[in-house]
Amino acid sequence: MTQPVWLVVLLLCLGLACPCVTGIFMDKLASEKLCADDNCLYTISLARAEEDYNAPDCRFINIKKGQLIYVYSKLVKEKDSGEFWAGSVYGEQYEDHMGTVGYFPRSLVSEQHVYQEANKTVPTTVRNLQKP
Repeated sequence: MTQPVWLVVLLLCLGLACPCVTGIFMDKLASEKLCADDNCLYTISLARAEEDYNAPDCRFINIKKGQLIYVYSKLVKEKDSGEFWAGSVYGEQYEDHMGTVGYFPRSLVSEQHVYQEANKTVPTTVRNLQKP
């Protein structure tokens, strides 16, 4: 083989042995959340956005002032953390975002209608589901 081919093979081997991509650590927002059921599948309430919100990372959703949001869980506030709820946006002009669930600050919405009480405390960690 010629020298350029060996150089390419060497660079490829080095690239595979030392990957340059690293993950980004994201702080945990809370250890527990309040839900209507054990799996947080049922809607707790309907909220209306009072201000626009641009999501800072993939855990959050963008919301626009006036937009309706179905709320599925409410994080239990810890120490100096903010108060966040998890929900899904709703509305014709945001159809591409419907079904996307993410967090948003509770302070930016007003609860319009409560469907059921959030009286189940559920850990935010992933649980191992065992088959019966």
